[in-house]
Order: sequence, then C-alpha cells, then structure tokens
Amino acid sequence: MVRSRKLFGAIALTGAAALTLAGCASGGGGTSADPSEEPEETVAAPAVECDPLTEPAGEVGGELSLKIGTALPQTGTLAFLGPPEIEGVNYAQSLINEYAETTGLSLDVVHGDSGDTDNKAYETEIPRLLSEDVSAIVGAASSGVSLQFIDDVTGAGVIQFSPANTSDQFTTYEDDCLYFRTAPSDVLQGAVHGSFIASQGYETLGLIVLNDAYGTGLAKYITESFEGAGGEVVADPTFNTGDTTFDAQISEVLAADPQAITVISFAEAETLLPSLIEKGFDAENVFLVDGNMAAYPDFPEGLLEGAKGTYPGPTPEDVQEFIDGLNAYVEESGTTALSDYTYAPESFDAVNLLALASLAAGSTDPEAISGKLQEVSGGIGDGEKCTTFADCADIILAGGVADYDGVSSPVTFDEVGDPTEGMINVYEYGADNTYSPYEG
Repeated sequence: MVRSRKLFGAIALTGAAALTLAGCASGGGGTSADPSEEPEETVAAPAVECDPLTEPAGEVGGELSLKIGTALPQTGTLAFLGPPEIEGVNYAQSLINEYAETTGLSLDVVHGDSGDTDNKAYETEIPRLLSEDVSAIVGAASSGVSLQFIDDVTGAGVIQFSPANTSDQFTTYEDDCLYFRTAPSDVLQGAVHGSFIASQGYETLGLIVLNDAYGTGLAKYITESFEGAGGEVVADPTFNTGDTTFDAQISEVLAADPQAITVISFAEAETLLPSLIEKGFDAENVFLVDGNMAAYPDFPEGLLEGAKGTYPGPTPEDVQEFIDGLNAYVEESGTTALSDYTYAPESFDAVNLLALASLAAGSTDPEAISGKLQEVSGGIGDGEKCTTFADCADIILAGGVADYDGVSSPVTFDEVGDPTEGMINVYEYGADNTYSPYEG
C-alpha cells in the first residue's frame, strides 16, 4: 500500500458553530496534538436548518431501484485519484447488490468525469448525469471543482456527496441540506500540519499555494496554526490551475529565506517539487499535503528524501482488510490493478451511507435519503453499531436504527453533512521517493 498512514494523528469534533481539535497519538514516534494549543475556528451557523426524516417515506424492505452517478476525476490534475475512488464506489455497489434479494434495494451506478477547473469536463458531464435521473452524485474530489457544480446538482434536488472535499466553505454553503462528505474539513489538516512544522523547531515558513478553494483554505489554517505556535509565514505566493511553470512563485518564496516550505498543489507538484529542490532548497525542509502526497518513482533517486507531509485517513492496520477485499474485487472484475488507494475508503463509505439511508427511508427520493443520512451515520439517535452494509441493513429491516461506522472513519454526520471525526497522519519520503509513516 503506497499511501500508508500512521503515527501522528488528531481527531476533530465539529459542531455547527465551532471546531475543537483533540489530540491523540497513534503509536510509534509521533507526537500528539495538544488541544490547548490549537486554534478554535468559529464559523457561521448553516444558512438552512436541516431536519432529519423521523419516519420512513415509503415501505422499508420494499423494492427500491437506487441510481447514483459519480463525478470523479478521470482527467485533469487529480486524475491519479480517479481509479481508487471509482473502484471504491464499484466495490460498494457489488456488495450492496449481492444483498439485494434480502433488502429489496438494488444499486445502479453511472460514472462521469469531473475533470478539473482547467479542462472543465464537469460542464458536460454533470448535465448528462442529471439527465439519468440519479438520486445522488458522488464527487468531485477537488473542492474547487465541486464548487463549480454544487448549485447545479443541489438546485436540481439531487444529493452531492464528496469522498474528498475538504474546504471549509461547504460547512455553511446553501445546499438545501443536499451536500455531504466523508473527508474531514481542512480546518483539521491545517491545524495539524502547522503545529507539526512548529513542533519540529521551524520558526519561519513559506507557502506555495494553489489558488482555489482547497489551496487558499488549507493555507489559511496552516498559517493560523503555525503562527499560533509562535512561527511566522514569510511568503505565500499563489498559482492557478493549468499553470505549468512556477519559477516566479519559487523565487518569491526563496527570497524570503524561510526555514521550511509547504507546497499546496495537486499534480503540479510533479513540476514544482523538482524545480524547488534543484534550486538548492533541502528536501528535508519541504512539506506536502493531501493534494500532492503521492509516490514519485520517476523523480531522480533521493530527490524527495526527508520531505514530509500530512494526509487524512485511517491507519494501514485499520484498512488492510478493506484493501484486500478491494484488490480481490478489482482482480475479479478484470480492471487495472490499483497501485494507490487514496480516498477509496471514503468513496466506499459514501456509497454505503447513501444506500443505507435510502433503505431506511424506504425511498429513492433525494430529499428522503438526505433526511436519513445523519441517522444512519450515527449523528443522531441511539443507533446500533455496524460496520458493513449487510449488517446495517439487517438492523434496519428488523425495525432498528443502524449506526454505520465506515472504513475511513466512524463518519458521524452533523446537521450540515460534515463528518465529526477524522484523523490526520504524518509521513516521510525515503530515497525511492515514496513515503512511509513518520517515525519521529
């Protein structure tokens, strides 16, 4: 598993009005975040009060033909995320349909390409998916891309459910209670990332930032955390999606002489990182984030050795059983084997939650499904814990309330569709330009 996750973790507990960061160590040489030292981020209350569906809209256990779409990156700067996310969706679909005879619910998936804000594949794909009469669209991976079509999806009365959006803008977005995500907000990653750099003894930090909702939002919380710990961000130039040269941004940051540099990007890192390091900046002082934490086997050996980064997600031990099952499914399907599993667990969980909410609602109506999503995640009520679609479905069919704990996290939605728990871990690159758990 290329993207192993371990050792430096934090759990976030979020509410409609504020975020509190609580720390935990996941073992080894990592350092836990001290909640007394982390900034509290206050956000506005949601524009719409989202009320749960207290009674099923239809017959629970009756015949349901649920159809969802995906708008995940098959092209563009996040195309490397497409395969694990898409296969995570497909794997969940296969398990749900294996149990269709018992539940009465069958799932159909229509795949589409989100692209990015440069190629704008979503401009044709989203109308096509909506024309298929889907109840929900899973995607996009990029917060900036999701913001391009969230109004089209929720305005059509369809659920948008992202496995990877992290921008804080979605917390208070006017989405008619139809937007959900399984990835924790950038408020959490930014707080952990900034405090980790400060804990390593750095006093000055430069940022090179993608100019979109993801990049600028994450930069904001990294800055707040690092400066809250006594450091100073000395430069933070931005670049735009589609840019291919970054000499101006690199020169601006290097001129400020920071002790460390964080690069917030997507695939632009393939060009940006070699350019930065080849100008003499030591890789040991370079930090990455979830948008560019990847294996770089084509880089010269040792180029990234010592670089570190933060990434949301569970530990390898937590997801190995899931990865084994996913790999077996992919092999049996005859599709290309996965070399990366980023956001596959979050995609898998998104589909399971949609199907469970549909089953609990006795309906494929998007509004009814959205009204049950908080309940089946354990965000309200006193549900019975379960970790598979089949086990949760059995609870619902027996007249109980299911509380699905996912592969990616317990999920546990608040009233605005944000997960209230998440883990951020720290990794370090070796001489082969791939990363493993940071040992401290």
